[in-house]
Amino acid sequence: MEIRSDCDINSLQNILDKDGWVCMSYQEKPHLNISLNKGYTPKGFAEKVFHLHIRYLGDWDELYFRDYLNLHKDVANEYGDLKLTLKEIYEHNRDAYTEAKSEFILKYSNMAREESGNIYKP
Repeated sequence: MEIRSDCDINSLQNILDKDGWVCMSYQEKPHLNISLNKGYTPKGFAEKVFHLHIRYLGDWDELYFRDYLNLHKDVANEYGDLKLTLKEIYEHNRDAYTEAKSEFILKYSNMAREESGNIYKP
């Protein structure tokens, strides 16, 4: 979800909270990065799990990373293998799983930005 820089984040979070979204992480600097989910329960995963990422307009490393994986199947396969390995190690520790993928994602997100420029900047 993209929001404008003048968005009332507290009101937005209240609306999402009432709709059952759970805030997993909140970061304001260097860029706004709010991660929420539905489907993680005290008893494990629900049948379906949903993730919602909130960023300011144009701040989407995820889009650059996705595009890079679509263009570079070898890197996509490497990422798939990494995720499967990390799932075995961190199946019930979402934060550690995410952290363990971060260096890989950042590396290829930066490479994607270098290849494509800032195509997602408004």
